Amino acid sequence: MPSSSALGKRDGGDGILAALSRSQVAAHGREAATMAKKLLRSTGKAAWIAGTTFLVLVVPLIIEMDREQQLNDLELQQQTLLGGPPPPSPIK
Repeated sequence: MPSSSALGKRDGGDGILAALSRSQVAAHGREAATMAKKLLRSTGKAAWIAGTTFLVLVVPLIIEMDREQQLNDLELQQQTLLGGPPPPSPIK
């Protein structure tokens, strides 16, 4: 049985790990890792854009809609307290 030094010298004097790191599988693994890193970076940028757009456009809209609903409720309450006829219910 050959010794471990004989195994390392059999493929040109390099060790098994050095040979594996130069293999096609390792090259594909490095390429996949690079692509994954780029994908994560671009996904993070997209999430940042979507989040800030939501904060700038949608949150003020939600606040304004809530404010309008509160105003409608207040007007309805004042109308019922003053004894006026009840307003027609909105058609949905």
